[in-house]
Amino acid sequence: MSPDVRGILPEIFNKLNSIHAANAYDLEAIVPNRIYVAPPDHHLLVEEGLVRVTHGPKENRFRPAVDPLFRSAAYAYGNRVIGIILSGGLDDGTAGLWRIKSSGGVAVVQDPADAEVSSMPESAMREVDVDYCVPLDAIAELLVKLTTQDIKTDGTTMRDDKTRIEINIAAEENALENGSLDIGSLSPYACPECHGVLSRITDGKIVRFRCHTGHAYSSDTLMAALSEKIEDSLYGAIRGMDESILLLNHLGDHFAENNQLQLAAIYFRKAKEVQERSTAIRLAVRSHEHLSKNKLMEEIDQDSTV
Repeated sequence: MSPDVRGILPEIFNKLNSIHAANAYDLEAIVPNRIYVAPPDHHLLVEEGLVRVTHGPKENRFRPAVDPLFRSAAYAYGNRVIGIILSGGLDDGTAGLWRIKSSGGVAVVQDPADAEVSSMPESAMREVDVDYCVPLDAIAELLVKLTTQDIKTDGTTMRDDKTRIEINIAAEENALENGSLDIGSLSPYACPECHGVLSRITDGKIVRFRCHTGHAYSSDTLMAALSEKIEDSLYGAIRGMDESILLLNHLGDHFAENNQLQLAAIYFRKAKEVQERSTAIRLAVRSHEHLSKNKLMEEIDQDSTV
């Protein structure tokens, strides 16, 4: 959803006249039989007994994002959390679901064959030892079953420094001062949003990245963002060349009108040379691919059937 529109998801839920839904507000108490919806352009986080609504750095290029919510819930409530990944693109939610599962919670994914967009549940199933993979129409019954089961707990919740730092970043605290450079190893990559240095973070088999200002990316989202930046850069080069061609030809006409034919010929020749280079870059734009892990895996499947 656009960050400048009013969130209408609660109104859609409330047409069912069942559990009351509303856009959450910061420091709102958690009560039973309530659906808390993240307002547009804000992260929704969970603390013990309340929710936080913050404007922290984007994660996977979005705010709200799935992973900060899942990460904060796991940190606050440990094995009392049930995380569900539904239909969606790329691999959003995989890192957060891994954190829920690692904290003793329950990991659920929608059956990819049942999903309108299968990328998110497929990614979660690859990287997380999920507990349940069910079609959409079976999730409600599963949730009722899970919430009536007793939970074995010793009263403690696993709370590591790395997760605490990342939750604080999503809660609008200064990323650099909170140790954003201490939660991973520095990589050679720059943040597509602010161009800050990205640190490489490992969660089990999952590799992801976060810059020192706070922006965070899964590997797949970073690949997609860099692919988009390449196209933007190529179009920027084309724009600059087009302007150069126009100016060279304009000046060539000017010198020709003033009977400086030799000088005019040089300007026209240079304009033609720039045009040839521009053509090559336009071909590069047309052949440029937007890559993702799912797309590459589809190519593997295609190659294996040939």
